[in-house]
Amino acid sequence: MNFNSALENIKSYEAGKPIELVVREYGIDKDDIVKLASNENPFGCSPKVKEAVRAIIDNMSLYPDDSMVKLKSALGEKYGISSDELIVGAGSDQVIEFAIHAKAHNGSKVLMNSVTFAMYEIYAKQVGAVIVRTASREHNMEEFYALYQEHKPSIIFLCTPNNPTGDALDAGEMISFIEKVDNDTLVIVDGAYMEYARFKDPSKAVEPKDLIEKFDNVLFLGTFSKAYGLGGMRVGYGIASASIIKALYKVRPPFNITTLSLEAASVALEDEAFVIECISDNFKEMKRYEAFADEKGIQIIESYTNFVTLSLPDAKNSSQIAQALLKKGMIIRDLSSYGLNAIRVTIGTQVQNSRFFELCEPLL
Repeated sequence: MNFNSALENIKSYEAGKPIELVVREYGIDKDDIVKLASNENPFGCSPKVKEAVRAIIDNMSLYPDDSMVKLKSALGEKYGISSDELIVGAGSDQVIEFAIHAKAHNGSKVLMNSVTFAMYEIYAKQVGAVIVRTASREHNMEEFYALYQEHKPSIIFLCTPNNPTGDALDAGEMISFIEKVDNDTLVIVDGAYMEYARFKDPSKAVEPKDLIEKFDNVLFLGTFSKAYGLGGMRVGYGIASASIIKALYKVRPPFNITTLSLEAASVALEDEAFVIECISDNFKEMKRYEAFADEKGIQIIESYTNFVTLSLPDAKNSSQIAQALLKKGMIIRDLSSYGLNAIRVTIGTQVQNSRFFELCEPLL
């Protein structure tokens, strides 16, 4: 059977191994497995969210409210924006898909960092777009601008904080760059981990309202999968000018967010205290990783997220270490597919992190 020829050059996204698969492959008891691979909130979601979802469990047979009025109102209040400046997706990656299908086409150029979220390239190649990457591991705005001038891309992706490395741009530097970009180029600012960056360093904080008031060509992405602990509910959002949102709605399928997911996200916004407590604990535990890396002489990329990236010396192989840990029930992310001899580890609970150090000690 013949398929779209664009698929020939696309690699499938490799998600972190689920706990259930490790149980089947290695015969390890589920309770002995620690998953620190997918940047999930180790404390889960707010107890208020669980109560709210239980209360509407009988509504699963009904189609969701496709106007999403409750969630949009809550997000509008949080960010000081109107509903026509907002679109909700099944994870922020679905909003990425909307944006690429709305803006890019065969032969379009899409500019992104050398190491960044894999779905940018996957979605872009689906429409036949050409990928342009910088050379530096970190977001180098001078390189971005030089490539922008050379290629005049349809879309530019700025992932801050960056996944899978954890570093973040200074907000002022990013804004100075966007000021030099023409209005027909869509700049997508992926802020999936912005709650963490805002907490750690206000200079890294990007405020969506400020962005869209200043620029008509910027789309900000947020998600409930990370700080809000709702990865399994799949809710993300995009904030942009009304004209951009109107275009994205033309490629959005109906009922793309479930009834339970809409309720969970809406209620999650009501318990910011829970989120702040989780983020605070995250950075306390991160110091343990920094101390561990220092003790082992391993480079750690300064992180503004809920994970750390450990760059390994040439004598160590990230794939071998990840596999050795997996056999012991510790799931982390091998970054060799990104061209890095490094592992990415989600910051877990104190107990989970201690387990990582214990298992990783003899391997390094």
